[in-house]
Amino acid sequence: MSGLAELPPAYWVGVALLLGLLIGSFLNVVIHRLPIMLERQWREEIAEPPLAGASPAPIQTYNLVVPRSACPACQAPIEAWQNIPVLSYLLLRGRCASCHAPISLRYPLIELLCGVLSAAVLWKFGFGWPALGGLLVTWFLIALAAIDIDRQYLYDALTLPLLWCGLAASLTWSAATTSSLPVSPRDAIIGAIAGYLSLWCVYQLFKLCTGKEGMGYGDFKLLAALGAWLGWRMLLPIVLCSAAVGSVVGITLIIVAKRGRDVPIPFGPYLAAAGWIMMMWGTPWVHYLGLYGQR
Repeated sequence: MSGLAELPPAYWVGVALLLGLLIGSFLNVVIHRLPIMLERQWREEIAEPPLAGASPAPIQTYNLVVPRSACPACQAPIEAWQNIPVLSYLLLRGRCASCHAPISLRYPLIELLCGVLSAAVLWKFGFGWPALGGLLVTWFLIALAAIDIDRQYLYDALTLPLLWCGLAASLTWSAATTSSLPVSPRDAIIGAIAGYLSLWCVYQLFKLCTGKEGMGYGDFKLLAALGAWLGWRMLLPIVLCSAAVGSVVGITLIIVAKRGRDVPIPFGPYLAAAGWIMMMWGTPWVHYLGLYGQR
């Protein structure tokens, strides 16, 4: 282990970039299939049982592995060489090899984003457990943000594991570490509780004043997960940063894209972006601004 840590930082940054590209390809599958999987599960749970003597309708297996990935337009199976992150999109010129239907630009963008952010995490934390935690948080946040953009919903299947992993990671904390990941168990527990309750209170106050729901419960759980990983001190900077960016984007969409004010805008992507930024550079900001005294 010590020998691996002595390798040049550029080596690990390159490994993280390649790994991130591969994980990004998998995240594309998660982003597309997980909502469908959960919706199918919900329908099965509320479906009426078959009549006496009737055979239940066969249920086709659908998960993150089965069925094999195929073109949405012509259903042609995607070959291995057509699934190389970013490179396959360029070789295919953004079109299906069988029917030449356009491939969404989102697929290579997710792969590239995951690769670049993963490399940035290794550059920041170096080789070790903090980097592993940072990569895990990064991958979860990318999936959550993309799904929220598509569905305007943050699923417990992602937010809760991220929360529990943050609490579990805090058990490995050591007072001798100089890294911002993980935080102490005390900071993680307080961060999770305060993260959830803070947005819950804002939600209840907004609903009381307007009669409308300003955000979903998934936002509470996402901020709780960020609090578990980054500690309670990061919650205020995360909320302020995400609210500021969300306001700018929302106003821009209203003015430039003529988007109606009543059209909901998902808040999860802004929380995810602010959380990642705070994970990378939040600790110096907190110390510089003198928030909460010394950590």
